[in-house]
Amino acid sequence: MINKKSSVTLSVVSHLQQQLVGELLDDLEKYAKDDISVTLTVNVDEALTFKTLDYTFPIHIIRNAHPKGFGANHNQAFTFCDTPYFCIINPDIRLLTSPFSILISELEKHSAALIGPKVINPEGGVEDSVRKFPTPLYILKKIAYTRKIPDYPTDSTIINPDWVGGMFMLFKSEKFKAIGGFDERYFLYYEDVDICRSLHEVEHSIIYSPNTSVIHEARRSSHKSIKYLKWHLKSMLLFFIKWTLMRHFRTSP
Repeated sequence: MINKKSSVTLSVVSHLQQQLVGELLDDLEKYAKDDISVTLTVNVDEALTFKTLDYTFPIHIIRNAHPKGFGANHNQAFTFCDTPYFCIINPDIRLLTSPFSILISELEKHSAALIGPKVINPEGGVEDSVRKFPTPLYILKKIAYTRKIPDYPTDSTIINPDWVGGMFMLFKSEKFKAIGGFDERYFLYYEDVDICRSLHEVEHSIIYSPNTSVIHEARRSSHKSIKYLKWHLKSMLLFFIKWTLMRHFRTSP
């Protein structure tokens, strides 16, 4: 199932996204086949549009009997990880080169637990994939300002952001395991924010590197859905309540 020679286990979750998964696997075969193994979770029953034997890296497939949330799926995939690095990667990520050797080198150099690459859109623009932790005032400002201003500079140097986006997160496996992975109370949204907050709580650093990039072919149709808006608001509320209570209990006599 897992290639002992690989250094990174990639966790990919498909929710009726087999075409995108096939394109991602093609990129991985072209640029990163010697570094990786893949655990693919089929979250909703669908036929594969590709053959796993067409790829030279190991692919382990999990088919869920019932759909799971983002965090639960990746936690489940982690149980099959026996490599030193564990990577969360969306099906709509595309590669122009392998980012893994650079990211692993910088993870080790900076003794960090998690790293994110520069994320660009298909037109070449840099996405807002590194941010400060949200607060109610922060969110109100984001809504009010029509001109979106990035929280951090993303083009020049390695930085230590509050959190990196969940479309691509490369962890040291031991650090992911030490904090128990993702909080599965989140079904969708804020899992990436929350796990980064958990890492900061135990003084594990997070870094962002502009020295390698991935392309994010984001599908935005969910932004118009009331169901997804409710999930977003529920996750936001859970994040604020959870970490407000954490601060309260730490400061209580």
